[in-house]
Amino acid sequence: MSIYFVTGNQNKLSEVQAVMPQIEGWEVDLPEIQDIDPQAIIEAKLDAAGTEYTVMVEDTSLYIDAMNGLPGPLVKWFLKTVGVEGMYQMTECLGSYTATAKTTIGYQATDGTRLFVEADLRGSIVPARGANGFGWDVLFQPDGYERTIAEMEPEEKQEMSMRTEAVEHLQAKIATEDTHS
Repeated sequence: MSIYFVTGNQNKLSEVQAVMPQIEGWEVDLPEIQDIDPQAIIEAKLDAAGTEYTVMVEDTSLYIDAMNGLPGPLVKWFLKTVGVEGMYQMTECLGSYTATAKTTIGYQATDGTRLFVEADLRGSIVPARGANGFGWDVLFQPDGYERTIAEMEPEEKQEMSMRTEAVEHLQAKIATEDTHS
């Protein structure tokens, strides 16, 4: 069975394929609603993808504690408007740097069956450092690490990534569903 990961982001596709090599990328523009609830975003993407293929979609969000969870799924728009420096300055002004990175994945089989998984990673917002990764990786330093995600080698990031953990959860759920069919 082919599973298509709907993304135009090669970095995300590579991370997912490191766990599930059988995943294929499917670069298609799906409408992405703006919402503070990642589950609503995922369900809308799955609705738009249809059931012609078995698909996987994801949303990775950044929740800053001092901002009552913002930007959450709106992080892409925060980065576009204020940039990484602006996001750091916001946390600096608030005097609190703790945050959670969360990946939510939706899977939809051709029969319409849907599975949802998520995984998160606690850390802190720090001044931008590093050249690896993408998006806000330069700002996020996971708890227990001395470096930002962007300072890590891809293999190290893969080991601690919330996306990796979510894909592993999905893989286990798919296996469980297959054994109950």
